[in-house]
Amino acid sequence: MRANFTNVIETEFTITGLTVNNQYEFRVIARNAVGVFSEPSDSTGPITSTDEIEPPSVSMDPKYKDVIVLSAGDNLVLDADIHGKPTPDIQWLKEGKEMDKTLRIEVRSTQKYASITIKDCTRLDGGHYDLVLSNSGGTKTIPITVKVLDRPGPPTGPLRVTGVMSDKSGIQATRLTVENLKENAEYNFRVCAINSEGVGEPADVHGLVTASEKIEAPEIELDADLRKVVSVRAGGSLRLFITIRGRPEPSIKWEKEDGTLTEHAQIESTSSYTMLVIDNVNRFDSGKYVLTLENKSGTKSAFVNVRVLDTPSSPQKFEVKDVKKDSVTLCWDPPLTNGGAKITNYVVEKRESTRKAYTTVTSNCTQTSFKVDELQEGGIFYFRVCAVNEYGFGVMAETKNPIKVAQVPMPPGKVSLMDVTKNSVTLTWVKPFHDGGSKIICYNVEMQPKSSDKWGVSCTVKVPEATVSNLTPGETYSFRVIALNEKGKSEPQELGVPVVAKDIEIEPSVHLLFNTYSVKSGDDLTVEVPVRGRPKPVVSWKKDGLPLRQTTSLSIVNTMVSSKIIIKEAAIEHVGKYEIGLANTAGTKSTDIAIIVLDKPGPPASVKVDAVTSDSITLSWAPPEYDGGCSINNYIVEKRDTNTTEWQIVSTNVARTSVKVPRLTQGSEYQFRIYAVNRYGKGKPIDSPGITAEYTFKQPGPPSTPLVSVRAGGSLRLFITIRGRPEPSIKWEKEDGTLTEHAQIESTSSYTMLVIDNVNRFDSGKYVLTLENKSGTKSAFVNVRVLDTPSSPQKK
Repeated sequence: MRANFTNVIETEFTITGLTVNNQYEFRVIARNAVGVFSEPSDSTGPITSTDEIEPPSVSMDPKYKDVIVLSAGDNLVLDADIHGKPTPDIQWLKEGKEMDKTLRIEVRSTQKYASITIKDCTRLDGGHYDLVLSNSGGTKTIPITVKVLDRPGPPTGPLRVTGVMSDKSGIQATRLTVENLKENAEYNFRVCAINSEGVGEPADVHGLVTASEKIEAPEIELDADLRKVVSVRAGGSLRLFITIRGRPEPSIKWEKEDGTLTEHAQIESTSSYTMLVIDNVNRFDSGKYVLTLENKSGTKSAFVNVRVLDTPSSPQKFEVKDVKKDSVTLCWDPPLTNGGAKITNYVVEKRESTRKAYTTVTSNCTQTSFKVDELQEGGIFYFRVCAVNEYGFGVMAETKNPIKVAQVPMPPGKVSLMDVTKNSVTLTWVKPFHDGGSKIICYNVEMQPKSSDKWGVSCTVKVPEATVSNLTPGETYSFRVIALNEKGKSEPQELGVPVVAKDIEIEPSVHLLFNTYSVKSGDDLTVEVPVRGRPKPVVSWKKDGLPLRQTTSLSIVNTMVSSKIIIKEAAIEHVGKYEIGLANTAGTKSTDIAIIVLDKPGPPASVKVDAVTSDSITLSWAPPEYDGGCSINNYIVEKRDTNTTEWQIVSTNVARTSVKVPRLTQGSEYQFRIYAVNRYGKGKPIDSPGITAEYTFKQPGPPSTPLVSVRAGGSLRLFITIRGRPEPSIKWEKEDGTLTEHAQIESTSSYTMLVIDNVNRFDSGKYVLTLENKSGTKSAFVNVRVLDTPSSPQKK
């Protein structure tokens, strides 16, 4: 809709009659002299109709920053351009007091301009002027200093200086004692000041002065403004100017009634006045200031109330009262100083001990206490609070020490009787359902004899079990357990029935939930076996029929109620059948436990050559001795021509323990590598000896002796699976000659392999493998034929 109903010639226009806080959009259409309208301009977009606030500011001639000097009789003109929204209120002050319009003083102001003109200036027009601008955006004060050159005026204050005397002219001081007067004689006195402009007007002492000793009690003259509360903004200057008199000249003392006078206070005093000046005041400078005059005629005191308009001081007696497992209640007293304005609300903040920044919990607390909820249980926090008034946020009060969000623990769970003797009782109990947000430090076990009505602490322990000793045989006792954390004691949990101190025998027993435990390779495993029996059974462990030895990776921990095997980083050596044995005077008990380590399988065993043709080789092998704790999924078979180092995949999914490798090159020697695979991955491989792809013809000999053929220059690999316990010694020999120095032997507890690279005709022959341990000796033979050119003919 159209907003203007008269022609708008300028390129700006004020629209009135809008609704406060409504949103509007505006656009402009141009019209020429013919009356043709243009297309509308782009929209301004949504604009909310609300007063725009711009803090007041001024633009002034730079000369005002220095002292303005002019001569008596000149006109003083001070002016400035005004900025700010809404339009600032304007005040001209001289020495802190508002200036009134007179015939000599003309004050003018508009929305954008302010000036003051003082005609025919005299020395009294010199001094400190302030232009004060204020609106809802703040207050701006511009100080201006003016100096008027004039003949001096008459001296001020009580005159104690003689009149013009030819030998007393040119005195620089403002005090002179006239001596050698006649006692009780009467005199007239006057004083004139002199500057470069000449001799000023004289000041006469009123009436005749009689040269006699006079005494005047101290007097204090307070201006009407000082009889009210003196208000000054924080950061401003406080000046308390008070006229005084007294004879002899009184001593002057300024004090602050409710505190110590700030060290920044400056005091200037003469016989006629005293002035207290404090620059850059703050909230702590509020209070009652007391001026005391004293001479031998008496004492006089007066006070001035000063209020510094500032943000509040810090709240008092800030403390944390009610601490729960997930909340705290904060309490405080109002600040000593409210900053000269009513406190509207408080701001509460928190900080975790691991962080540097505070976050606001609430910014609108109107009481002097607040409950902070939803804190992390067991967390450590700092808290702080400040008061707010119309001048802003006050000084923070902070907790001196970190606060842990916790409470006393809940009582322990069920208390159980584990053992009784004639002079001791063994108890166990369940840890508290909740520790109150703070770690349990210890437990107090208390007992009460049947002959007494008082409970006493019998022992303090850190674990949920204890043995109370030194009991009286045959006496009946009641027991209870209390949990303690850093916040205090829980409620007690009692053993359900009284206990008589006497010996009882119970046969050992074991209560297992499982007889087989599985653990992934590299993980930790703890097997805990609950143990019962009285007296306490002696515990022993075996593995695979042999006593179990503790190592760096396996440890045994026995308690009053259980025995544990703790395995760190489980490996294949931890696999086996474990047996726990218990024995006491009432009997014995043993139980088997199987531990399986879930891992990749071991290498397959006993690779055999089942068939060889000119272009294929058939292999078979035995499954791995250790399957990794689960079934073998498949086998991976690789091959390598012994003349190269590159392995090639034959098959990645062999389901059985045999494979036929086709498409081989006749006469080439091959080596084969076989992996077993389960759900945890591919295990370590086993390598076959070198095998030549050709039809082999065995020489006559015992059928039990295998024949291996290899071409000259190739590699001979005799791989034989072995076993024996204890692990046997291994010896390779050549029956009809010495084993070549180039032979390499690689052996483990499960296989041995003889390797001779670059073989020749002299490496043919029968090779003997001998194994030996304390259980006996075993030998095997392998016939090796090196396919080579003939050697030189021998002599006939």
